[in-house]
Amino acid sequence: MFDEIMAKFSDSPSQQRVIRLLLERGFSVNDDGRVVSGGIEIPNTGIAREVGVDRRVVDATTDAILADEDLRPIFQNISAIPSLMDLAPVLDLTVLTVAVRDAEESGIVATVTTEIADRGISIRQVISEDPEFTDDPQLYIITGEQLPGDLINEIRQLEFVQRIELA
Repeated sequence: MFDEIMAKFSDSPSQQRVIRLLLERGFSVNDDGRVVSGGIEIPNTGIAREVGVDRRVVDATTDAILADEDLRPIFQNISAIPSLMDLAPVLDLTVLTVAVRDAEESGIVATVTTEIADRGISIRQVISEDPEFTDDPQLYIITGEQLPGDLINEIRQLEFVQRIELA
């Protein structure tokens, strides 16, 4: 899906940067062509500044979204979820990031979370990036305590794991 969306803007790398930001942040486009998060409008100048384009590029992108029968329902219904990842250091939580060889393989989330839960470790949040919307999808697991070294090694040795990071 991500590739299909980006292909619709293949003639404009600037518009692709706007699209990428909207998808990454879970920003919607309302009926008036304004970028919103929930009911809060985000000024096009702020969007433009963030991705390094002119605000008119943001206008043109939202106009194109509303005019496209495939894109309109996607961007009018997308939403953001709050993430504990940036708060983890403040709240003394652990973030395990798992990059996998094939993100479309089934059972990845279940296998990793079962390994953690079987150790009696509380999982506070799981975020699995969708391979349809992200070039390099990753799995993020936020736990209420440190992960023991042997568990980290077990997860690292799972056949679908490409690499892991701890924060």
